[in-house]
Amino acid sequence: MAAENVDTIGALAGTLTTISFVPQVVRVFKTRQTRDISMAMMLLFSLGVTLWCVFGWLVDSPPVVWTNALTLVLALTIVVCKLRFDRQS
Repeated sequence: MAAENVDTIGALAGTLTTISFVPQVVRVFKTRQTRDISMAMMLLFSLGVTLWCVFGWLVDSPPVVWTNALTLVLALTIVVCKLRFDRQS
């Protein structure tokens, strides 16, 4: 398979997994409710996404780097909201 096709598949996969976090972030902002979100899971997930970013950089795969960087921003947004909103409860 041509490298071009592989990058396209990687970009599509990364885009879809990144977009999957958007509804959760929107819900957290709207409801200001994070009680049912596991902090341990979000931190482990964020660490995993960080490592995917490093991996993408090491193998020179921009789709892996950019989609995981955006996913990391979304995940850390949820972590920050959880810290902030759980303290207010």
